[in-house]
Amino acid sequence: MTNKSALVIGCNGMVGTALMRVLAHSKTYFTIRGVDIETDMTIKSNTEIIKDYDHIYHVAGKKGSPQTARERPADYLPMLQFDANIIEAVGKYKPEWFLYTSSVGVYPPSELFKEDDVWDKVPSENDMIPAYIKRMGELGCHAISKSYDYNNISIVRPANIFGRGDNYDEGSMVIPSLIRKSYYEDVISVWGDGSEVRDFIYSKDVARGMVHMVTNKINDTVNLGSGIGYSISELANIISKYSDKEVKYDVSKSGGDRKRVMDMTKALSYGFELKYGIEQALIETIEDYRNVQSD
Repeated sequence: MTNKSALVIGCNGMVGTALMRVLAHSKTYFTIRGVDIETDMTIKSNTEIIKDYDHIYHVAGKKGSPQTARERPADYLPMLQFDANIIEAVGKYKPEWFLYTSSVGVYPPSELFKEDDVWDKVPSENDMIPAYIKRMGELGCHAISKSYDYNNISIVRPANIFGRGDNYDEGSMVIPSLIRKSYYEDVISVWGDGSEVRDFIYSKDVARGMVHMVTNKINDTVNLGSGIGYSISELANIISKYSDKEVKYDVSKSGGDRKRVMDMTKALSYGFELKYGIEQALIETIEDYRNVQSD
């Protein structure tokens, strides 16, 4: 055990809760504190808490589906000020290390997402507003590096995250949406023909990746994903197997971009590998959802 302290901003979200558990089982920290997104970092005085901790994990964010991004993009706007205030405070107080959580959404349309292929192209129309907000967060990190000579920053870009505590409401992301349908509806309805390929990562692996980058002091921007990609039909079939519900495809509705997969070369070069396979992670997530619904 060391005398290091860690602050998790966004501790009650899906990733935040997984991260708090990983940190609690690590031997790195003597003190761990979490603050939820309700600790309004759009108020600058609230960011003073950063000065009291060695490692800052900023995992707070607004999670939503492509439908939310298209129809209610203003929902994401508060994160501009939220991120900016946190990043500016990090530059001012200079903690030992800072981790900023970006998103797969920052990438322009492509079949394979490599970390350097962002800044010369625009994001997908399905992610435009939240993508630019996350890009601004990344640029904010680069800004404090130059302005405050502070370079102890890890930026992670997770793929599509799922896991315990996910948002299962209407307009949720693909995996929680499919799980909810398997519980409440007669069939598991899939938009499109199910051939669209996405990269998914379990929240526990995201948390592990974050801690790995911070404890190994990786001053870089790194993808966190499977590097493989799974079709929506593969996911639906796994969920179908554990719910005994039929899968039906609605080809009248668009499934979005055809393929989006993370390049994991850089993460592997830094010694990070996934621990959880897709089926194991889905089973744990399904069981957690059922337990919550039965309470």
